[in-house]
Amino acid sequence: MKDFLLGLLDWIYKKKCYCCGKSKESVKLCSDCYDELDFLPAKVNRSFNNYDIYCAGIYSRKLQKIIRGLKYHNQRDLAFYLAKFMYQYWQMLDKNGNYVIVPVPIYEARKKQRKYNHMDLVAEELSQLSGYKVDFDIIKRVKNTKPQYKLKKTERMKNLDKAFKVDPNKDKNIKLLLIDDICTTGSTFEEMIREFNQEGFFDITCLAATTPFE
Repeated sequence: MKDFLLGLLDWIYKKKCYCCGKSKESVKLCSDCYDELDFLPAKVNRSFNNYDIYCAGIYSRKLQKIIRGLKYHNQRDLAFYLAKFMYQYWQMLDKNGNYVIVPVPIYEARKKQRKYNHMDLVAEELSQLSGYKVDFDIIKRVKNTKPQYKLKKTERMKNLDKAFKVDPNKDKNIKLLLIDDICTTGSTFEEMIREFNQEGFFDITCLAATTPFE
């Protein structure tokens, strides 16, 4: 009954594509706009202490809009499309093994203010697509950091110093897949890797949806 009512409401109030505004498909992101998203080459984008960081897509205006809508404007349905895009890229990498997805956490007070962490939503969708489990508790952000986009590389590292805390009681014999939306300098991934290493976690791969630098 619930699905029927939701379907009826969707029919009455047809969804419009967040990017182009068209409602012919009644979805949050139409197939035409999704198909305009371009992948980066299926190879390592950058490395940190021999850990691979991959970035799925070209930093286009459309991909930026999707991320900003999901992150700042409560467009939660866009999490599915961002996860789909990341998963299609991940499949091109042909990685083997059973990974545990770890979304980059945000500070608890900021999460309460926003009402959600957008990367948690992406992680849930990515889990459905990949079959990988998600661990939301293995690492926490314990420092209320400044927005990274305003800072230079050295400032970013200082800003993120001791920003994360890893649960040392978790199983260390697992393959971690750290995910984020935008990888600019890689500082966030790098700090998370350091914290995981200190607690004995060493099988780590990082995946971002996009990067301004190819």
